[in-house]
Amino acid sequence: MPELPDLEDYLAALRSRLLDATLVRSRVVGISLLRTYDPPLDAAHGRRVTGLRRLGKRLVVELEPYDDDEPLFLVLHLMIAGRLRWLPFGSKLPGRIGLAAFDVSAPGAPQAEGGTLVVTEAGTTRRASLHVVRGEAGLAEHDRGGVEPLDADLATFRERLTVENRTVKRALTDPRRFAGIGNAYSDEILHAARLSPVRRTHDLVDPEVAALHAATRVVLRGWVARLREATGDRFPTEVTAFRPDFSVHGRHGQPCPDCGTEVQRIRYASNETNYCPRCQTGGRLLADRSLSRLLKDDWPRTVDELEGG
Repeated sequence: MPELPDLEDYLAALRSRLLDATLVRSRVVGISLLRTYDPPLDAAHGRRVTGLRRLGKRLVVELEPYDDDEPLFLVLHLMIAGRLRWLPFGSKLPGRIGLAAFDVSAPGAPQAEGGTLVVTEAGTTRRASLHVVRGEAGLAEHDRGGVEPLDADLATFRERLTVENRTVKRALTDPRRFAGIGNAYSDEILHAARLSPVRRTHDLVDPEVAALHAATRVVLRGWVARLREATGDRFPTEVTAFRPDFSVHGRHGQPCPDCGTEVQRIRYASNETNYCPRCQTGGRLLADRSLSRLLKDDWPRTVDELEGG
């Protein structure tokens, strides 16, 4: 699932292509994608794009008002396998994985100088969603309530982290606490903070909370900058949860870049968490069988639950 750094990379690319452009038409072929009918999607046609933002793991396109003074919003959640492509104006949707296309004309230019934003989703399970909502009140219904981790000061971070006694991994990925953090970057943050993913939040002492707060900022800001530098003026094409420069996530069996110890993993149902036993757990291996008994309902049972919807 695209997380905060990936979504910020998308947003930067979209701002240069969509702001002040006009949405000429939309073509939705994935019947599961569009989840609303009022306002209708075609109400967005012919309207100028006035803003773009991220709402947790959702991308939001703001358009001129529909039938009153309130703006219209397109709220897109890519879920796990959803991705975006930027193609020439009017391009045909890719077969099987193509869900929708949005043809936009550049401000004050012929349509040929615009482009088409395409939504794709790999696999057979369709989870990506598009909602059309009216006004800020309608948009607020899609806000899970988590604070933006790059904006939260230490006191706010501590309050959100410790509101319940959960595992620190689960707390970081809970969209009601923190916005935009998922499975991949939580692994990277915990490695940078030198914390076990199964530490309970109420057991953390002040220096550990401060280290986690600092690691969250360093990891997320660092990856936002790296992705933007790599993408440049192009449109992002390598949006993935598995990057070769990650320290632990997706690197089971490979050496930790800091100490050389083999990266381990916790597998529970269809989920996987990666960690370095020397850097994060004092050399102790976390066993899946005992972990499932220890954590009970705190360890998510599905990918959707882990990623926070």
